[in-house]
Amino acid sequence: MTEPNIIELRELVKVYDLGLVQVSALTSLDFKVEQGSYTAIMGPSGSGKSTLLNILGCLDRPTSGSYLLGGEDVARMSDNELSRIRGTRIGFIFQSYNLIEQLDVVENIHLPLFYQGKDIKGNREHCVKLADKVGLGDRLDHKPLELSGGQQQRVAVARALVNDPLMLLADEPTGNLDTTTEQEVLNILDELHHEGRTLVVVTHDDAVAERAERVIHLKDGRIDRDDCRSPTKSH
Repeated sequence: MTEPNIIELRELVKVYDLGLVQVSALTSLDFKVEQGSYTAIMGPSGSGKSTLLNILGCLDRPTSGSYLLGGEDVARMSDNELSRIRGTRIGFIFQSYNLIEQLDVVENIHLPLFYQGKDIKGNREHCVKLADKVGLGDRLDHKPLELSGGQQQRVAVARALVNDPLMLLADEPTGNLDTTTEQEVLNILDELHHEGRTLVVVTHDDAVAERAERVIHLKDGRIDRDDCRSPTKSH
C-alpha cells in the first residue's frame, strides 16, 4: 500500500464574509504534496499566500472543498482536533522566530511538548540532540536575546522538529536574516529535506524558492503556475 500524499487540496475555496461584501481569497485550489518533497509557495501581495498558509497550518478553515493532511480531512475537524493536529503533525517555522525570551534554548525547543503535558525532564536529551543538530550544542543555556537572528531561527527549526511532525511549514523563514545567515538556515532545511522531511515554504524570495523541487505560484487566489524542477543547492 502506497503512502498517502502529505497534503491534498480538492476544490478548496476560502471566502471572507465582510457583511456587505464577500471577498474571495482562494478559488478552487487543487494540488497534492508528496511525502518527502520540498515545495515553495510564491505570489504577490494579495495573491492568497497568507490565507493558504493559515489553512495548511490548520489555523483557519476553508469555506468549501477539502484539505487532507496525511489522509485526514482536517477541514471538517473540531477546534480541539485542529489543535491536536497543529501540535503533533505540523512543525511551524516563522519569520519572527516566536521564541519566548524568558526560556533558554532547550526550554524553547521543548515548548510544543510542554503543551502536550510532557515534562522537560523526560525529554531533555531529545531537545539537546535537536539543538546539536542545528549547531547550537554550545548554546543550550542561552536565552533568545543572547543569540543572533540566525541562531534564534535555528532554535525555531529545532522546535519545529521536536514532535517529529508530518511536515514542516515555514513562513518567510529567512525574511529577517542577512544573506550569509540566510544561507546557513537554508542549508539546514536542505539537510532536513535530504533526510526525508516534507517541507512547504511560503516565500517571496527567489533565492529561497530556488532550493525547492517545486514552486507553486499564486495569483488572485488561484494557481497561476506550478513548476517542478531540479532545486538549486548552495553549500
